[in-house]
Amino acid sequence: KKKTVSFSSMPNDRKINSTAACISLMLEGCELKKVRSNSRMYSRFFVLDADMRSVRWEPSKKDSEKAKIEIKSVKEVRVGKKTPVLRSNGLSDQFPDECAFSIIYGDNYESLDLVASSADVVSAWVMGLRYLVSYGKHSPEAPGTGHPSLRTSWISSVFDLADLEKSGRIPVSRAVQLIKALNPGMKTSTIELKFKELQKASERPGTEVACDLFVEAYCELCTRPEIFFLLVQFSSNKEYLGVKDLLMFLEVEQGMEGVTEEKCLEIVSKYEPSKEGREKGYLAIDGFTRYLLSADCSIFDPQHRKVCQDMAQPLSHYYISSAHSACLLEDNFWGRSDISGYISALGLGCRSIELVLWDGPEGEPVVYTSPSAASCVPFRAVVGLIDQHAFTASAYPLILCLVVRCSAPQQRLAAQCLRKTLGEKLYLEPPNPVASYLPSPEELKGRILIKGKKLPPTCEDSEGEVSDEEEGWELARRLGQEDREAPEGGGLRRVRLSRELSELVSLCQAVPFQDFESSRRGQRYWEMCSFSEVEAGRFANECPAELVSYNKRFLSRVYPSPMRIDASNMNPQDFWKCGCQMVAMNYQTPGLMMDLNAGWFRQNGACGYVLRPAIMREEVSYFSANAKDSLPGVPAQLLHLKVISGQNLPKPKGSGAKGEVVEPYVCAEIHGIPADCAEHRTKTALQSGDNPIFDESLEFQINLPELAVLRFVVLDDDYIGDEFIAQYTIPFECLQPGYRHVPLQSLAGEPLPHATLFVHVAITDRRGGGKGHRRGLAGRRGRRVREYTSTKATGIKAIDEVFRTATQPLREATDLRENVQNALVSFKELCGLTPAANMKQCILTVSTWLLHSDSAPSVTLNLAEQYPPMEAQGPIPDLLRKVLTAYETMIQTSRTLIESADAVYGKLIQAQQAGMDFHKELHRIETKEGLRGRKLQKALESFAWNITVLKGQADLLKHAKAEALDNLWQIHNAGQSCGIGRNGSASPEPSRLPAPLEPIPE
Repeated sequence: KKKTVSFSSMPNDRKINSTAACISLMLEGCELKKVRSNSRMYSRFFVLDADMRSVRWEPSKKDSEKAKIEIKSVKEVRVGKKTPVLRSNGLSDQFPDECAFSIIYGDNYESLDLVASSADVVSAWVMGLRYLVSYGKHSPEAPGTGHPSLRTSWISSVFDLADLEKSGRIPVSRAVQLIKALNPGMKTSTIELKFKELQKASERPGTEVACDLFVEAYCELCTRPEIFFLLVQFSSNKEYLGVKDLLMFLEVEQGMEGVTEEKCLEIVSKYEPSKEGREKGYLAIDGFTRYLLSADCSIFDPQHRKVCQDMAQPLSHYYISSAHSACLLEDNFWGRSDISGYISALGLGCRSIELVLWDGPEGEPVVYTSPSAASCVPFRAVVGLIDQHAFTASAYPLILCLVVRCSAPQQRLAAQCLRKTLGEKLYLEPPNPVASYLPSPEELKGRILIKGKKLPPTCEDSEGEVSDEEEGWELARRLGQEDREAPEGGGLRRVRLSRELSELVSLCQAVPFQDFESSRRGQRYWEMCSFSEVEAGRFANECPAELVSYNKRFLSRVYPSPMRIDASNMNPQDFWKCGCQMVAMNYQTPGLMMDLNAGWFRQNGACGYVLRPAIMREEVSYFSANAKDSLPGVPAQLLHLKVISGQNLPKPKGSGAKGEVVEPYVCAEIHGIPADCAEHRTKTALQSGDNPIFDESLEFQINLPELAVLRFVVLDDDYIGDEFIAQYTIPFECLQPGYRHVPLQSLAGEPLPHATLFVHVAITDRRGGGKGHRRGLAGRRGRRVREYTSTKATGIKAIDEVFRTATQPLREATDLRENVQNALVSFKELCGLTPAANMKQCILTVSTWLLHSDSAPSVTLNLAEQYPPMEAQGPIPDLLRKVLTAYETMIQTSRTLIESADAVYGKLIQAQQAGMDFHKELHRIETKEGLRGRKLQKALESFAWNITVLKGQADLLKHAKAEALDNLWQIHNAGQSCGIGRNGSASPEPSRLPAPLEPIPE
């Protein structure tokens, strides 16, 4: 039977479950496009010789002995556009990255650049070639012969355990259940179909299966080719990962630090199913797959599963998870008030709940928000529930937002109920008049704060009039309670407030908002304003900088527009980007907006509090929420995302007949500041069954990583309107690099059992300043002009002179960083790696070239020196000379950076501190200079910009130095482990390298 290789066909057609299948394809041969250095492509038929010692192609003008490459001469096989020819201007856009591969061969390191019809073919050739290169020195056995593998032995032992009668056969039904137990999530129908297919092919129909058929079925059903391909890349023997292979994979690809061989043995003993593998410390394909699917290998950084942020900052420096109509299970006006909504919201870490109090029929206040609600919820019951569940999911303070719509007598009962039920938890201490900011969540742990109106100090009666809040009046009109309409002339409504309820309000006193200038002059830190979605949206668009500045000291709450009668949600990112702490969400309504909210608040142990970006907290900083490009002093980053495959994808809800096939595609969305919002989609995986292969690379530029959220959405292309299949939302800061599985969720945020996306994540600093540029264009238009960040004139001479002293240090800081960055990228490209690769990968790649040749030139790393030179003995090929030159440039630029950084850093900080000395005197100087209106605004903006730029550039330099030191450590580490290092005893530990610069205080 002819063997085929297909990654993107139906699962029952998959045959690529071993290197044997790859070599079979190569022995049959196939058409590939050969790319010449003049950018022309020629179709040729490539085939592996029967003795498996060389690859030939035809037709060719060369004689048949020259139109071939001997396997023993192959130095490296690269996937993607990783050579100068494939990267050249004329070709780059003609074919996707995953369809290209290159064979580096011969003593002169020549490259044979090839393009295949699909990624499947590339994977088969690359996997087969890498296998043959590993065994180049001793001829490999013909595929499929010889000693049974670790895996085959294990599957046979599983079969033997199930063969209760010891007849050498088991019922098909038992075999199906066995495979299903070993691979949860696989459909019974898929397994049954596979057995029928194999029984028919081997002409052995019946109700029982023998061991060999069971092994074949298991291997074909349970081998994920993309994971097998990965195992072959890192395995020394191409069948399993030894401890050293696994250690290399974890360090180099997964970005794990401090991995030991003991840790690797732990992983093997936990995930390797075969007893022999566990005893010998081998991780075969099934154990490797289990490990990659496990929580230990999650895309979500485990550090963020617990509280990991500084919780000692003022309350106004955090985003606070807030609910609007938490008691509703459905929508606002056709919904049903139900007490379980509160339990659900508190269980999800919600830290701010809105309670609208109405007069109850029994003389006691009630809570409800639906005019057609059949039954309302007694306030007493809600408070009892809050007392019980307030701190089950989070120990940090809970804010109860009281909107009072009941009479003064019932307000008194509500106040008594709160005091009696909540007792010590209720925070009643008066605000500290000498403080400037609210206490921190850490100080308020286990306390419940009441947000509401307060009687003025002049009022001495048991009740008085206060201005009312807008929130809740839309509902009052629908309830028919329109007797308290706004006074003539359009002023604020007035309501009666009892003293008992007023006295419960301490740190969250609700006050009406007038304008930003009035707030700056007169608002006290314990007073807070609520904004309707429409009003907050207007401020966010018209004066975002003022809203950001306002939110540095004061809490603000944004509530949904009363027009949202379907309880739909606003986009919380629209208000988070301006620093609004409490964006009230309808927790009962699933969808994109609730995904963003739920995903966002996962990043700090799901405690309901997330520290805002530093640029939004610092007293003097420039931040425009509507920026369309990179921000001053915030390092932009590139997210390289490869969507590889999907597993056990369910059908869209409401899809029809049983036999219907899902045709999925994946949308990756970035939500954040406007400059970051972007969406890319993969191609549709046609006729792919439940386990589609996408194999597509996407790239995003992230200008403010601290505010960015990545959302994966899987949709079905077979439907009009893109039927929803699954989603997962994760804050950018929580992403783990490397090969990861994404645990997919339903529209309501519930986990979908065994449904995952397999992806590769890499994050790099954006190269240079300005917008990301394309290599092709840069090549054609000459060298890219380096962009320097500069200070802006304030119009105040004394201040401008201080900032002018920073002009030269700013240029020097940029040059130091960019010179290293450019040298690094050049070195990585010559090594055939992407900019996302780390230094260890580069050194290991160079060592691999040298070890794969009998006549290898002698190249060593002198590890006795802190900046280890790469030295060659005797003549070396041109490519290797270029690599050595690029390495030398990278080492020299790194040395200059490490040795000069402290002095430049000192100058930047000196200028920043000299600028800050003017800050307290700024208003006096403005008055003296006669600055008013637009000129005054411009001067304040320029001052904040300059402070932000100086702090930011100093910060970037600090990080660049730390990275350069880490690169040196990686060079020492890799040099020792791969055998090209000499005098290695002097290898520096990270602690023995010069200390990184001190962090800049806020």
